[in-house]
Amino acid sequence: MRTRVISALAFAAAIIPTAALAHPGHDAHGLLHGFTHPFGGFDHLIAMVAVGLYAFQLGGRALWLVPATFVAVMAVAGALGIAGVPLPGVEIGIAASVIVLGAIVTLRIKMPVAIAAALVGVFAVFHGHAHGTEMPLDAAGALYAAGFVTATALLHVAGVGLGKLIASTRATWSASRRVPSKI
Repeated sequence: MRTRVISALAFAAAIIPTAALAHPGHDAHGLLHGFTHPFGGFDHLIAMVAVGLYAFQLGGRALWLVPATFVAVMAVAGALGIAGVPLPGVEIGIAASVIVLGAIVTLRIKMPVAIAAALVGVFAVFHGHAHGTEMPLDAAGALYAAGFVTATALLHVAGVGLGKLIASTRATWSASRRVPSKI
């Protein structure tokens, strides 16, 4: 358990500098830019995959509810960002999402689905707001948003898939290490 905590903290410390530079205000035009953006920043990539991994770890209805909550809240927060509604601490919230979600997944912390959905919803506010404030105010902004939302959902699915792969690999490895019992 201690090794997991140390690993999670070391990983978080290593990525904090890149998370702080994730939203300098980039040229966001069209579906392709919106779709590719989450793949280009470690903060988004890690947080989105972590949401899927956590949903897998919780299982049951969390498989769809936790990622769907993130996507829905992110879209609403993006609209607030477009509208110019201020939100202090956006970059800190994004960095915290990476650290907290990474730690929760690494430590396999279980919580009720409603609380897990609320937690990812809080982090989705920061991710969505950051991108809403960056979107162009022309028609390309709507396409950018559609691309970003689609990519986010796919990264959640990738996280669920990664969770399944890890679980099956762990099960296969455990089965191969078993010593036959003597009769």
